[in-house]
Amino acid sequence: MASLKEMRDQIKSVESTQKITRAMQMVAAAKMRRATDAAQNARPYAQRMAAVIANLAAGVSGDGAPKLLVGTGRQDRHLVVVTSSDRGLAGGFNSSIIRAARDKIVALLAEGKDVKIITVGKKARDQFRRVYGDRFVATFEAGVPGLATAQPVADKITELFETGQVDVVTLVFSRYKSVVVQTPTLTQLIPAQVAGAAATIDLKGAAYEYEPDEETILETLLPRNLTVQVLSAMLENQAGFYAAQMAAMDNATRNAGDMIAALNLKKNRTRQAQITKELIEIISGAEAL
Repeated sequence: MASLKEMRDQIKSVESTQKITRAMQMVAAAKMRRATDAAQNARPYAQRMAAVIANLAAGVSGDGAPKLLVGTGRQDRHLVVVTSSDRGLAGGFNSSIIRAARDKIVALLAEGKDVKIITVGKKARDQFRRVYGDRFVATFEAGVPGLATAQPVADKITELFETGQVDVVTLVFSRYKSVVVQTPTLTQLIPAQVAGAAATIDLKGAAYEYEPDEETILETLLPRNLTVQVLSAMLENQAGFYAAQMAAMDNATRNAGDMIAALNLKKNRTRQAQITKELIEIISGAEAL
């Protein structure tokens, strides 16, 4: 049985841990508010751009259609872009994204497809480098989401596609829904998915003429849309990460409190047992005299 001193030291250690987890919970709560605002503010912009592209794409067909819109016509070579956070201590946030990406990769390999991987975030990099190191193309840190961090990822995707190394590009990220719900999501970036998006813009029977033509506008918009989609995914990830971290640190703080209460109870019982034992020894000694 542990001594009273060892129990006191253990209680102090757990109390120190509790202070750390409580502080991390407060920091995550403060950062989550800004991150969720950024993610929610980015959604309308991404949705509107997708709707504009859908309306333009409706008037484009044949050989003049941009390759980012229609693809290469093949589905043999796939690129999976996995986004995660750079840090942990967020419960199952990163593992759920990695699990969804791994399931996608395993399914593609089972179909005989050639799969390449780009990771955004240290957690995804560490996981996939061990298992699929020979399929790595590039890795980026998540950092602070912004155009400066999203543009290099989009540029690398575009480079791989334009050089004929990939036919289909899939982005894996966690969509923020609430503090307790973050959903791993897979979205196809190339060929661009525009089905159903045109319904969000009601032209009310009007006919628009574009200057320059639709193909030229799409050639400019599609690369920008790729960057926007990557940036939106990174913002969604950041909001989900801080929400998951806040919940995880709240649970850790509560668990530490329960452990402290249990240790205090055990310490008090041990102390009472020692006092009782000493009293018995004193009484027995007095009776012997």
